[in-house]
Amino acid sequence: MLEVDGVRLHCVERGAGSPVVLLHGNTVSHRDFEASGLIDRLARHHRVIAFDRPGFGHSSRPRDRLWTPRAQGALFKAALAQMGVERPVVLGHSMGSMVAMAIGLDDPAGVRGLVLIGGYYYPSLRVDALLTAPAALPVLGDVMRYTVTALSARLLLERLVETMFMPNDVPAAFWDVLSREMLVRPVQIRANAEDAAFMIGQAKASSERHGELRVPVAIIAGTDDVVVDVEAHSVHLHEELQNSSLVVLPGAGHMVHYVAPEAVVAAVNTLQPDGMPMSASSDSIPATNEAPAELQAIGLAV
Repeated sequence: MLEVDGVRLHCVERGAGSPVVLLHGNTVSHRDFEASGLIDRLARHHRVIAFDRPGFGHSSRPRDRLWTPRAQGALFKAALAQMGVERPVVLGHSMGSMVAMAIGLDDPAGVRGLVLIGGYYYPSLRVDALLTAPAALPVLGDVMRYTVTALSARLLLERLVETMFMPNDVPAAFWDVLSREMLVRPVQIRANAEDAAFMIGQAKASSERHGELRVPVAIIAGTDDVVVDVEAHSVHLHEELQNSSLVVLPGAGHMVHYVAPEAVVAAVNTLQPDGMPMSASSDSIPATNEAPAELQAIGLAV
C-alpha cells in the first residue's frame, strides 16, 4: 500500500525484469489480471506492477479532484517515481486504456510503450454513462449508492459480468478471485459512475491529441466485443497512429486477456527496451500485411 498525493494506492508487484504496469477497467480491480492469469504469465520475464485504480479494490478516491484519466495517469506516474520504476510498458484494459493513453500523451519520455486492450478512444454514445451518471452526483449520488443503486448493483452484477465476457463464458476463476461484495461497495459504485460520466468528454479531449502520441502502441481487441465497437475504436486508432500495431482476435469479446493472454504477453514483448516496436503500423494488420512474429506464431493477428 502506497501513500501518493493524498491517495491510499494499492498495488501488487511480482516478478523481475523490465517493468510492466497493469491498469484495469471499470467494475473490477487489479484482481482481474490475477484471475486471467496475466500477472503470472508476465511475471516470468518482467517486473509486473498491477494497481487498483482510485476507488477500486483497496485504493481510496478522495473528493479533492476530478478523477479524469489524466488525473489518474498523473497519480500513477507519481507512484512509479516513488517506487523507482523507470520507463515501463503501460498496459490498460477498457477504461484503463484511457488512463494508459493519458500517461503516454503527458509523459512520452517516461514510458517504453503502451498496450491498449478493448479500449474506448473516440467520443460516441455510451448508454452506461447516461444510466450511471446520477450515482456520481454529490448528495443525491451518495444516497443512491447506499440504497437504490447498491441494491440494483447486487442484482445486476452477474448479468453485467456476463455482458463483459460475451460471447465467451465467464470463467470460474473470475468469481473465485474477485469478491462480489468488493465490486458493489458504495465507493466503487461511485468510481464506476464518475469514470463513466467522464468517458465521452475525455475521449473527445484525448482523441484531439492523438497526433501528439510519440510512443509505440500495441492495440488488441476482440471481433465480438459488445461493450466497445472494435471498428470504431481500435481499428480507427490504429489507422490514426503511425507507430502502432493491431491484433483483432476472432471470436473474442471485451475480456480479451482471458481468451488469449498469450496474445497480450506477445504484444508486451514486441515493445523493445529502446522503445521501438518490432513492426510498424503498416506491417501489423490486415490481410496482406505482416504482424509481429510472436503474434503470427500463435495465429492471432488478422
